[in-house]
Amino acid sequence: MDLAIIIVSYNTRELLAECLESVLAGVARSGLSAEVRVVDNGSADGSADMVRSRFPKVRLVAHDANLGFAAGNNLALQMVDLGRESSPRFVLFLNPDTRVVGDAFGVMVRTLDAMLAAGAAGARLVHGDGTLQQSAFRFPGLTQILLEFFPLHHRLLDSRLNGRYPLQLYAAGRPFAVDHPLGAALMVRADTLAQVGGFDEQFFMYCEEVDLCRRIRASGWQILCVPQAEIVHWVAQSTRQSRDRMFVALWRSRTLMFHKHESRAFCWAARRLVRLGLWAQARRDRASHRRGEIDDTQLESRLAAYREVAAL
Repeated sequence: MDLAIIIVSYNTRELLAECLESVLAGVARSGLSAEVRVVDNGSADGSADMVRSRFPKVRLVAHDANLGFAAGNNLALQMVDLGRESSPRFVLFLNPDTRVVGDAFGVMVRTLDAMLAAGAAGARLVHGDGTLQQSAFRFPGLTQILLEFFPLHHRLLDSRLNGRYPLQLYAAGRPFAVDHPLGAALMVRADTLAQVGGFDEQFFMYCEEVDLCRRIRASGWQILCVPQAEIVHWVAQSTRQSRDRMFVALWRSRTLMFHKHESRAFCWAARRLVRLGLWAQARRDRASHRRGEIDDTQLESRLAAYREVAAL
């Protein structure tokens, strides 16, 4: 088999349906032999029943609890069983808030077949209106933390200092080496996964793909962004359902990642930058509250989230 496609979903029924339609059409266009697996993380919106009724060829695992992104993907990986002769050569981890365009699957597989030193590849992601979405990044550093809380100038946000790659690389249309693609569409060679393992389940949400890519890079593999492979990404359709809890989850995961991969001095500096940024953000939110832009409940929820992150 060429490809196993794994989608972990949580309360995104309509987007998941559109995603699966595009996935099955994309597989047909590619001519690849592929299987599609959906792990439903305890959705309450009928997602699992929708998959059963509308997509009977899709292999569904309907879990009664939210396992998180990492554990959900690992559950599907165990079922794929990469050790068998009939195992897929590649695994694609795909978000449910995506839509496959053209022969994206075929382009990614052919790229990895041609570039044997690459263990993983990401697609070029675009917004719903077709504009480019930053699809790959450098591993997070202190400057990126600073710019996240203190966006000093809009040009810096799209610069190397903020972990971005030049837009010219996407426009050139050729694969280019990156630290990590965005996890919305991440294809990994089965041999690479067998070497480095799956996702670290300590990460409930966020940074799972960054941690995986760090391990892939540390094992000697290259990682690519493939601009010719286009996938629409609607962005944060599951996580926006609980903004402040996801803010805490994001920084919990980033803190874990820093402790796993960075020096003690880096972690010391990062913690102080984050605390300074939280103080500044709390001031901005209080000012918004005084202007009537957010209500009492929203303000208290945000401040509680900041306190929780500061204590990490």
